[in-house]
Amino acid sequence: MNCLVLILVGIVGIIIGGYFGSKKKKCLIFGQSKKKQENKAKILEFLREHGKNLPAGRQVTNNNVEKLCGVSHATAERYLNELEKDGKLTQHGKIGQNVFYTLKF
Repeated sequence: MNCLVLILVGIVGIIIGGYFGSKKKKCLIFGQSKKKQENKAKILEFLREHGKNLPAGRQVTNNNVEKLCGVSHATAERYLNELEKDGKLTQHGKIGQNVFYTLKF
């Protein structure tokens, strides 16, 4: 009898834990997605406002995005690649420090 009660309590605990664990994960994923969209919008707004004042032809680089959004190198690169795939930016250069992005008109 005691074993049966312990098994039932364990099963109920697992079910409740799974329910609350999945809700927290969904909120976290939604929060990250929202922040990503805000950062990508911030990049585009930065280019629209300051693009003409940046050094000759260089509109925005990975380093600019890192500082602007407060993100890692990899995250900045991912944002820029996504904006390029969305047709909002054009990449100039292949790899390294010579790569920069401009607004697509």
